[in-house]
Amino acid sequence: MPPCCARDTFFNLAYCLKANYMTLKALTLGSAVIDIIVTIAPERIEHMRMRNADASFLLVEEGRKVDAESVTRHIGGGGVNTAVSLARLGFDTAALVKTGSDRNAEDVIERLQRENVSRDFLISDAMLATGSSVLLSSHERNAGIFTARGANTALLPADLADAAFERDLVFISGLSNESADCFPDVIARAHAAGARVATNPGIRQLSSRADEFFACLDRISILTLNRVESEQLVPRLIAGGTADQRTVIRPAGNPNSLVDRGLMAGGFNLPFDSYVRAITSLGVDMLLVTNGSDGAYVGTADAIWHCTVPTVEVAGTAGAGDAFASTFAGMITAGTDVEDALKSATCNAGSVVSHLDTQTGLLSRDGLARRVKEFEPGLVVTRWDMA
Repeated sequence: MPPCCARDTFFNLAYCLKANYMTLKALTLGSAVIDIIVTIAPERIEHMRMRNADASFLLVEEGRKVDAESVTRHIGGGGVNTAVSLARLGFDTAALVKTGSDRNAEDVIERLQRENVSRDFLISDAMLATGSSVLLSSHERNAGIFTARGANTALLPADLADAAFERDLVFISGLSNESADCFPDVIARAHAAGARVATNPGIRQLSSRADEFFACLDRISILTLNRVESEQLVPRLIAGGTADQRTVIRPAGNPNSLVDRGLMAGGFNLPFDSYVRAITSLGVDMLLVTNGSDGAYVGTADAIWHCTVPTVEVAGTAGAGDAFASTFAGMITAGTDVEDALKSATCNAGSVVSHLDTQTGLLSRDGLARRVKEFEPGLVVTRWDMA
């Protein structure tokens, strides 16, 4: 074990970040978006939750002008968020994203330049607008998002320069619409270049291109999903005979824990350790599953880890997944162990949700080490061996 991974002091975590990250290179792929965030006080917007489904709605009255607390403009998108995340942690980072040739694109480029993210592989499309979205935020509620994906849908194999993938880490966030057709090509190029491949695909990609996604699993090192995305894969794993539906680990004693409740979809209920075994048997080294306030899980062929979530004041939840997934992948690539990487990813995501936008809360390497130390009492890690 290198000295940066020693378990005794948080100084070693900070040392690891300083000593290792500066020598590492990362590439991120995904969307570049201008986020317009509209913040509305809870009493000015109705909230409705379905009684027989995991769905809830923010409602505004037709024809009524609703006073907003603020309307602000920010740079976002998974490709840019993860690039900024890794750059602040000290990686030599490049972003492979596609924009239009408009004012919004200029703002994206300016943000990447300010964050020391290489624009060598940024592509401009004169025919399409830079992606944009409007987030309807009401404090403790998840934001409703209206999105015009624009140039984010138009990534082509010709846009994928081989030199871009000569990196220690290639991180692929969600790819929109036709851009998702490039996913197998991206995986192949990253794998051929010897990069560690990490991905956080969205639900649309998992549902509309499941065959292509499953065909790539043997070349993915780190796969990050939330609970809903994980459940999207359950029927296929069972129908294909990959999941054995047996459990070998002791329950956590918490009905909200994935270890206790498992994953449910299409009339199937799959024990969580069976799910982990199924995914890792297909070639994934590490599976991350986030489950909101219950915390996050890491599964390998040998063990499952769970980390609790410290209490923080939530301003907005957008960008938390990007922060969590990119931080974990970066920490693992830098040589830290699973427990430290899980704590660090949890803390960086917690910092992001303390802010309205997706990037203000992203921490530097020193800031992350300090936050892990500050929130250590709330970062309880449990491990189950996959005997």
